[in-house]
Amino acid sequence: METFKNKRILFICRETYSKPLWFLAKEYSKDNEVGAFYIMSTESCYNKCKYNENTIYQFREKLPQVKFYDVSDICKKFTEDLKSKPKKRSTSKHPWKNYKSPVDLDYLKDIEENYTHFKNLNLQLMSSQENTKHYHWRYYWQVQDFDENLYWLELNYRKIISVIEDFKPDMILDFDNAELQRTIINEVAYKKNIPYITIEYSKFGFYKFPTLQNTIGIDEYVKNRYEENLKKSPEELSEMYDYIKDFRAKSSIMSKEFAGTVTSKYEKDSIKSILKEMLAKYIYFYDEDIRANNRPIKKSDKRLFPDTHLNLKHFWQVQLLRRKFMALNDVFENPVEGEDYVYMPLHLIPESTVFIKGSFFVDELSLIEQVSKALPIGWKLYVKEHQAMLGERGVEFYEKVRELHNVRLVQINYYHDPKPWINNAKGVVTIVGTTAYEEALFGKRSIIFGDVPFNLIDGVEKITDFSKLPEAIRQFGEIDNIHSCAAYLQTVKDVGFEWDLFYVMDKADKILGGKEEMDEKFSKDLETINEFYKAGYRHFEERRGK
Repeated sequence: METFKNKRILFICRETYSKPLWFLAKEYSKDNEVGAFYIMSTESCYNKCKYNENTIYQFREKLPQVKFYDVSDICKKFTEDLKSKPKKRSTSKHPWKNYKSPVDLDYLKDIEENYTHFKNLNLQLMSSQENTKHYHWRYYWQVQDFDENLYWLELNYRKIISVIEDFKPDMILDFDNAELQRTIINEVAYKKNIPYITIEYSKFGFYKFPTLQNTIGIDEYVKNRYEENLKKSPEELSEMYDYIKDFRAKSSIMSKEFAGTVTSKYEKDSIKSILKEMLAKYIYFYDEDIRANNRPIKKSDKRLFPDTHLNLKHFWQVQLLRRKFMALNDVFENPVEGEDYVYMPLHLIPESTVFIKGSFFVDELSLIEQVSKALPIGWKLYVKEHQAMLGERGVEFYEKVRELHNVRLVQINYYHDPKPWINNAKGVVTIVGTTAYEEALFGKRSIIFGDVPFNLIDGVEKITDFSKLPEAIRQFGEIDNIHSCAAYLQTVKDVGFEWDLFYVMDKADKILGGKEEMDEKFSKDLETINEFYKAGYRHFEERRGK
């Protein structure tokens, strides 16, 4: 593998996504100075257990040549400095009398002035489920108040700036976009003119391309290549034209990347399988809490370390509700044949793609209400739950949706593929979902609310002003956009790299765990990822040279 030479390379690591990076860090350290920065509180602070033995402990124990950083120090400081904070239900008459907040507001104001090229600080806090409990139903995460959120933000800025100043990276390489720390790293790297390279998903097969802005917006080099391809003739784009025609003729369009995941699941689980999963979950937490003795850490601060009992309770409730909703029920209804409707598939909440790309629009109930107001008279809004969210979202959400006179909350498994929902719809509305991309390939219009690469395609309209919704929806219908679609797909092939992310992570886990050996396919995928990062660095150098 021909890698970088004589560079200082900092890997950003978190949970499963860090496993393939272990192999690159080992390879890169032969000719470069390499660092690894683990950003997850639980992973950094927990004793060795099944959760982190093949991630952070592999770096700590097996790669001594790699300079190591984590967030355990700021987790400890966060907990210690907020110990004197009054409890929310304090019985004292003046619980706040002797409390002094540790937050340095002057420091944060300085940070907001210097490190908010992409997002202001409150929008940056939207990057993690730890700080956004108001927007989701995972009650094992506590609601963080003003003091807690600001102090966590401050500590992370201080930590990240210190890591970057200490290691002085020539480049920062990543494999995901989730969590507050990555949003901060994106801002700090931009300010210091350091390339921060991570993954953007094209939605075209397994193709991904490097982004230099943590998937916030569309990279300039991608836009430029799209404009170049748009000028080509249909003959020059004939391969992509054929792909689109074949896509339109398919009976099933579910992405191969979701094969075997909950996203492609349409049948209810048996009670036996749920109990089996529950037992596996219990054993997992027994290993984490009892055998590895992480229970004291969890008890020290439930804001950073979610409660095991609540986690298990949440999982059990989700599985039972999912089973109930997969069968006929009185919450979801079937579509009506021949009815004019706009299709709105919901997202998994919390999800990094939504919280980072569509930060202003994560309240899906509010979105449903706005879209329902904008529909032409006689049309319905078909709202379909995300398979991975089924059972997790509060039932009160569905009750509020069903109160809207022109909205149908449709049965999730009425069809076993997205195509019929899309084909029969007037158009699609989604925050940043794949469905808008699929609708575009079918030659129909859609509306999105955030920045995604396929927003380049004609007919995919980004809306940021709700007053524009009625006119945009009136425009729904067929559009002759096949050339635009072909230009986008060709762009993805030109700038993208093809590998199965879930396979790479799973295979890396098995190799690190001693269950399997390296093979030719995994080695080739690592080489592809290496070329991916090298391409990202070239794009940065080209941008810097302008």
